[in-house]
Amino acid sequence: MPNENNQSCATPYKTMIGGQALIEGIMMLGPEKKAVVVRKPDGELEEQVENRVLIKDRHPLLGVPFIRGVFNFCSSLANGVKALMFSASFLPEDEEEPEEPSRFELWLDRRLGSEKAASFFVTAAVALGIIFAVVLFILLPTAITGLIGLVVPLPMWLRNLLEGVVKVVIFVGYLILCSRMKDIHRVFQYHGAEHKTIFCYEHGLPLTVENVRIQPRHHPRCGTSFLFVVIVVSILLSSLLFSFIEVTNTFARMGLHLLLLPVIVSLTYEFNRLVGRYDNWFTRIMTAPGLWLQNWTTFEPDDSMIEVGIRAFTLVLPEEKGKDKW
Repeated sequence: MPNENNQSCATPYKTMIGGQALIEGIMMLGPEKKAVVVRKPDGELEEQVENRVLIKDRHPLLGVPFIRGVFNFCSSLANGVKALMFSASFLPEDEEEPEEPSRFELWLDRRLGSEKAASFFVTAAVALGIIFAVVLFILLPTAITGLIGLVVPLPMWLRNLLEGVVKVVIFVGYLILCSRMKDIHRVFQYHGAEHKTIFCYEHGLPLTVENVRIQPRHHPRCGTSFLFVVIVVSILLSSLLFSFIEVTNTFARMGLHLLLLPVIVSLTYEFNRLVGRYDNWFTRIMTAPGLWLQNWTTFEPDDSMIEVGIRAFTLVLPEEKGKDKW
């Protein structure tokens, strides 16, 4: 059992520290460090801590509002995939003999070296993840609505509305289906542990299992909320655009959706930062749909999962008090 850390923020405040649930683990990102903590099959904790170099520190232009959103989003995806691959490496091996590396893997290892080959696979996984999300949540609704339009003529306003409804239905349905998968359910329990740990710290309480356990599992600055806002902003922007430019061709509409995507991500990123900074009636209304969706993406963790969350959070706390303030 790891030692519990009693560190807390002396005065409650919102922290910029955020995280991601993994396979039997949690990743936390602080202002200076990234930490991945995984519960191994033998019950021990495996820790990986790295210093962070933020994009805006290397390239100040990429830290400018309305530019930083896309780059920070891609960076978060890369960190998430890398951490997910690390956590997956501790899964119990099958009793069967491990498969031999494919010719492609051997070729990559010879040409790039093991470290660059691993980086290649992370980049490929991020690219495939983005493509999958764009196809499922952006292009597929456009295609479905286009097919309906071939059968039943739709006025432009109705087509825009129906396309938005289909996007929301697919997104919510995808989350609900994922939550019903046993392995994903455990990941979502770690998601709950991540949120509870952050809430405990933000409330100024010592980071103990008892204090974390009583915290809410729904957090307004969750990635689920971000993705939902991306869907909503895409609906609003595309509806506005297609109100002025009547585009009936399905493939042309798909192309315009793709062109709008960087703008959508940038606007959503800034919106979430603004809403996350304040707590009033307006921000509570704006975050309510995302919190509702967390009914399917976060579940109550057990104490061992909370311990993982506490340890990961503790590892990324900056030495300077308040440096992690939102």
